[in-house]
Amino acid sequence: MTFSRSFLFSIAIIISCTNTWSQRTQKPIIHAKHWLAITGKPLGATAGAMMFSQGGNAVDASCAMLAATCTMWDVLSWGGETQALIYNPKTKKVIGINALGVAPTGATAKFFLDKEMKYPPNYGPLAAVTPGTPGGLFTMLAEYGSMSLEQVLQPAIDMAAGYPIERVTANLIERHKERIKQWKYSKEIYLTHLGEEEREAPYEGEIFVQKDLELTLQKLVEAEQTALKAGKSRKEAIYAAYDRFYKGDIAEELVRGTQEEGGLITMEDLANWKVYIEEPAMTNYKGIDIYKLTQWVQGPVMLQALNMLEAMDVQGMGYNTAKYLHALYQVMNMTFADRDFYYGDPYFAPEEPMKGLLSKDYAKKRAEEINWSKNDPDAKPGDPYPFQEGKNPYLKYLEKWSNTKRADEEADFQPIGFQSDTEFPVSDQYLGTTSIQAADAEGWVVSITPSGGWVPAVIAGKTGVGLSQRMQSFVLNEWENPFNVVEPGKRPRATLTPGIALKDGKPYLSFAVQGGDSQDQNLLQFFLNMVEFDMNVQEAVEAANMNSYQLRGSFGDHEVEPGVMLIQEGTPDWTRKKLREMGYQLQVRDRTSGPINAIFFDWEQGSMWGGASNHGDDYGIGW
Repeated sequence: MTFSRSFLFSIAIIISCTNTWSQRTQKPIIHAKHWLAITGKPLGATAGAMMFSQGGNAVDASCAMLAATCTMWDVLSWGGETQALIYNPKTKKVIGINALGVAPTGATAKFFLDKEMKYPPNYGPLAAVTPGTPGGLFTMLAEYGSMSLEQVLQPAIDMAAGYPIERVTANLIERHKERIKQWKYSKEIYLTHLGEEEREAPYEGEIFVQKDLELTLQKLVEAEQTALKAGKSRKEAIYAAYDRFYKGDIAEELVRGTQEEGGLITMEDLANWKVYIEEPAMTNYKGIDIYKLTQWVQGPVMLQALNMLEAMDVQGMGYNTAKYLHALYQVMNMTFADRDFYYGDPYFAPEEPMKGLLSKDYAKKRAEEINWSKNDPDAKPGDPYPFQEGKNPYLKYLEKWSNTKRADEEADFQPIGFQSDTEFPVSDQYLGTTSIQAADAEGWVVSITPSGGWVPAVIAGKTGVGLSQRMQSFVLNEWENPFNVVEPGKRPRATLTPGIALKDGKPYLSFAVQGGDSQDQNLLQFFLNMVEFDMNVQEAVEAANMNSYQLRGSFGDHEVEPGVMLIQEGTPDWTRKKLREMGYQLQVRDRTSGPINAIFFDWEQGSMWGGASNHGDDYGIGW
């Protein structure tokens, strides 16, 4: 692989600039005029920069970053799911990409209940929905990109042939090695020192080779090349690769390997699955249009929260005061309760009451229910149906709704996303997803929150593809959420939630974060940091956030912790005292913002400002 002189020069400029950090942030703002590429790992950002240096647009760069981070397991694999928002400068519209996999044949509520499970498992072959990320990448590239699949996949192919593995992934493999040993093909790939006493996972910096995945990616390029030689267009050739993955020999081996491990995915499941190009959900907050994906993920939670907060004097409360944190917590109590009861796959009945949920009048009514003196540990979902001229068919379930399972006051509570074992550094212990942000001078803007197939994943046969674990986000009983009960062909209600905001009809912000149920909590506060508290984009991604765990978790046993609030260690004693008086159980961490990555568009000066999280290895490159 050769690099252009301009590309190498741009890298040199970026490296030199990183030595002059902002006095107020741990990382510098990434100023750029022509393009920006930001994602969860430096190598991933470099893959995006390579596409820009070859003349690609932001969609091409995003697809290259997606392919690279999948190959790095940061922290997703090729069998995971991809959720994206794309601003198209030609139409001046934001569109959504729904590339979330579905429950396979045989995955019914009865199937899991008969196995005496409370929810589908969080690991293993029965946790797998069909792969979505490959289809999402192919669709974005074919419909909105400009480059070939071969160009976009080349960095990932090079990496699959061997790349120096980073500490976080290497330590994750070591930590989960006993589970990995249960699965034949996972063990062969992950445990490069199997049987050795000191360590069985790769060491930091070791060249990590994935020959099976390299061959799979080469087969995709081969399908594209064969189609081009047959006279097919660029778009048709990319979709030929799509067909080879979901209907051809790659699909056959993926199904064989999955079923060998006890999974349910069939050839029909793969062939029948498709990517949806959708109109996203939207609300307006003080003149800013905020776009999120619809109710198959948790994105509308942020829109509901902004609708509630719009009428409040947020700025007057003061940044991270007890009153402000209490307001956020109470708003989240209500919006996440709505999520936990009403959100689900919009392509399956019953129809979710989204018109009512996103109504400003509904938000006003909910805001009036806030108790400003103390936490409500049993906040319930509301009734949005009257706000869309309907009658709620599930009132009998709402009457029995309760979140009053209390956290043990003396427990060493570990919020979702943080691990309790101390063998590895705290910086290694944030799990979840990754995020991708890209923009270019032509006006394309891309925000992606891909996930699934994280370590430890079941690798499907000789494909090198790690399967998603998203099945666990379904419920098995209608009374818990009638819209999210598992069915074959149905998408689970996921947590993954990119965002794009427009102001005066032009891109204003592009933002995303990893972190499961905390994602829209962190993104809400990031947005308010910029709009209400006048932070720049890097300050906003690093700023201390509050996180609520008074919601039904989307993973494992869907646990709820009423009154638990995660705060940053710099929170003053008087604020902590007031919050405890309001009924909160406080948990304290040195970083609470989550790995937020974002782009701010400065139209007055004609530049883009990139913010890359200081939480982990997130990294951006611009020119």
